[in-house]
Amino acid sequence: MIHIKNPQVKTQAIQRLARIEGQLRGVQKMIVEDRDCKDIVQQLIAIRSAVQSASLNFVQNVASECLLDPDQQVDAQAQQATMGELIKLLGKLSE
Repeated sequence: MIHIKNPQVKTQAIQRLARIEGQLRGVQKMIVEDRDCKDIVQQLIAIRSAVQSASLNFVQNVASECLLDPDQQVDAQAQQATMGELIKLLGKLSE
């Protein structure tokens, strides 16, 4: 199992997700206000990009914390399993 222990990484992820949540609420408001479809689609594209960026940043931090910190994974087999899990997650990000 993979856990983030660094409080700065957690805070950064929560802040990014809060911004994305604000963008989503903004799009909901745009729809209610019957705004131009082109503007709504642009915002949805921006949200998708923000989610992708937040996801990649989070996975990068997980990789750094779990794989580069020798105290985290003493067992080489466990480290290899963690790497396999991260690679699977990265594959899902690009779908």
